[in-house]
Amino acid sequence: MSSMQPNIKISCKHVWQLFGKNPKRFLQKHDYEPSFAQINEAGLIGAVRDVSFDVYEREILMIMGLSGSGKSTMLRCITQLLNPTAGEIIFDDVDLTKMPKKELMEVRRHKMGMVFQHFGLLPQRTVLENIAFPLEIQGIDQETRIKKARELVDVVGLTGRESYFPRELSGGQQQRVGIARSLAVEPDVWFLDEPFSALDPLIRKEMQDEFLRLQQMLHKSIVFVTHDFDEAVRLGDRIAIMKDGALVQIGTAEELVMSPADEYVEKFVTNAPRAKLISVRSVMGARLKTKPSASVNADAMLEDIAQQVMLSSKAHGVVDASGELVGSINKEQLVKVLF
Repeated sequence: MSSMQPNIKISCKHVWQLFGKNPKRFLQKHDYEPSFAQINEAGLIGAVRDVSFDVYEREILMIMGLSGSGKSTMLRCITQLLNPTAGEIIFDDVDLTKMPKKELMEVRRHKMGMVFQHFGLLPQRTVLENIAFPLEIQGIDQETRIKKARELVDVVGLTGRESYFPRELSGGQQQRVGIARSLAVEPDVWFLDEPFSALDPLIRKEMQDEFLRLQQMLHKSIVFVTHDFDEAVRLGDRIAIMKDGALVQIGTAEELVMSPADEYVEKFVTNAPRAKLISVRSVMGARLKTKPSASVNADAMLEDIAQQVMLSSKAHGVVDASGELVGSINKEQLVKVLF
């Protein structure tokens, strides 16, 4: 994302999803501020608890947490596959939770693309027919939808397999069909719920590469659910970490590593590749009083400057994009941050 504040595509405001008896009445009774203990005492399940965040245009926002943290339920609330117990989901300045069912269906059909862990392909239809299926539901004529499906076959790298059936494809290829199908309607926002977790590690890495390549082409607003911190770091612009239905922390990978909100977040980031995630700017000290003999860029990652700084007995100056001296860094600071 650019340094300018981008436009907000989706805004989630105080979203609750409680399962059990009379959850709306329960929230009203507790002024929409019940504790975790009160929810449990009432025999309710707090799948999503008072969650608020924004998704920016062209941003990849990763929602992560352990199993049962509420991340997939939150995704279903945003897409209105589940209607939240309380809260607002503002999409293009309209609250989806108050939208009539017919209008909501049109938004889903035309503006949202969804990819899930289980591919959900139609076994009796070919690759081309599976990709074209959402356009068929929209009532698009056959010639137009097949033409669009052929374009997407090329986009996701399945050229030559148009007439294959799902059973004739590998897991990675099936997921590519699912991705192409989700893009057929040219959605404004793309929702992915652990789409690669059923794949073996090598294919998973390939699909992550493919995902990043597609995003460079398409520039979508994306909400991506994962339980894998490495995947979140590799793919996301920002990461939202959930626990017991609540949002614990949201920020860039660097912000989470440098300033974890609590022990739960700290455990997630323990094995993070710090040298790749932390910038010089985040750890630099005050400007030197004398002119430094060497300098490094403030926006460089520590891995890019580590050898240069570690081999020197003197502190390096830190300069910004315009070449102005803004701080300093030495090997002691590096060692402290990295090790």
